[in-house]
Amino acid sequence: MAYDYDLFVIGAGSGGVRASRMAASYGAKVAVAEERYLGGTCVNVGCIPKKLLVYGAHFAEDFVDAKNYGWTVPEPTFDWRTLIANKDKEIARLNGIYRNLLTNAGVTIIESRARITGPNEVEIDGKRITAKYILVAVGAWPMVPDIPGAALGITSNEAFHLDRLPERAIVAGGGYIAVEFAGIFEGLGSKVTQLYRGPLFMRGFDQDVRTTLADEMKKKGVDLRFNADIARLDKSSAGVVATLNDGSKLEADTVMFATGRVPNTGKLGLENAGVNLSWNGAVVVDEYFRSSTPSIYALGDVTHRLQLTPVAIAEAMVLTGNLFGGQNRVMTYEDIPTAVFSQPPVGTVGLTEEQAREHCGGVAIYRSTFKPLKHTLSGRDERTMMKLIVEKATDRVVGCHMVGADAGEIVQGLAIALTCGATKAQFDATIGVHPSAAEEFVTMRTPVPEPVAKAAE
Repeated sequence: MAYDYDLFVIGAGSGGVRASRMAASYGAKVAVAEERYLGGTCVNVGCIPKKLLVYGAHFAEDFVDAKNYGWTVPEPTFDWRTLIANKDKEIARLNGIYRNLLTNAGVTIIESRARITGPNEVEIDGKRITAKYILVAVGAWPMVPDIPGAALGITSNEAFHLDRLPERAIVAGGGYIAVEFAGIFEGLGSKVTQLYRGPLFMRGFDQDVRTTLADEMKKKGVDLRFNADIARLDKSSAGVVATLNDGSKLEADTVMFATGRVPNTGKLGLENAGVNLSWNGAVVVDEYFRSSTPSIYALGDVTHRLQLTPVAIAEAMVLTGNLFGGQNRVMTYEDIPTAVFSQPPVGTVGLTEEQAREHCGGVAIYRSTFKPLKHTLSGRDERTMMKLIVEKATDRVVGCHMVGADAGEIVQGLAIALTCGATKAQFDATIGVHPSAAEEFVTMRTPVPEPVAKAAE
């Protein structure tokens, strides 16, 4: 059968764009449909604009710290609209780059909503288009809790386009988006309360990372409240009133829900092709990203594996190489580094201590906390935490974790070491860069004492 396209991609985010370009480079005839914006979440309402806002928020501390370094700094003022306008210009520039990348690769761009109508068919604006393969790369969407008055709140999507900086902000959630926006709002001058329904946020991260970040955020002025959740929202004359699950009330100008993201598969028509979905709407795929319908594939956040832009891009490289490049590869998800651009930031790669104790048997833990050199003059009460987890049987470093300035930059190099199977002896044999925070990872020599179990009474 002759198809209109070899590959039809639904979603022009990081994974969809890379898959489209790479498939075209192999000689495939490719089209990509996008109903919102080229670049997807990361470029438009995710990684890039969020990092720009983090940069903006950090200037507040830099102005203060500069005084003890001899700088006379006039009282600074901040204009939210200037930051947002400049951010929007940069995003528009990136949108144009994505458009050029696709066009120059020979990919047909269709800026409209696509709906799957069969195993090899999609419908766009009433027109049927056929393809040998269909790739679903529509990402995920912020989840809003089902509570009375939820419509009075916003999500991260809307946070990038607020008309003004809120004087009082409530951030509900305990993941990376929640802690990042709590830091952004606080740094830019908002009074911030962050609520998390559990006893400690950042679930899934190493325990030392979680406790250290909580301590440092509190020092910066974020009102962290654990075992707290919003039961309802009501409009008030001065903003929004949040009634918590214990009956107490908080008033704010803005309430932001950062309570998770769900695969964006609604109304996509996957049922028309017999594609199996998991309990949360994610496309169920095998190790080759193939769904239950052999002609339909999915990758990135819509599969609900690791919601990271570089992961979606790597998956796209593997998939297109297999489909059109004569390869037979599978994706590995071990030792994938990640950064949380909280304030201070988090960098992590490999196993947490809890995971290592479960899967590696005996482990040695190396941990260091210290005041960064910069703050010996600034006077700021901020501490950095670094941690190595070593498998005793092999001496292999299986986890690296950091909370502190430049954590995201430092952990990238550590990820290379872990990918190469580096041992603690090799870390020890590496000469550090002095003076730097990063050198601490190659100078930790004494493991922390093993925890002693409490004797049974």
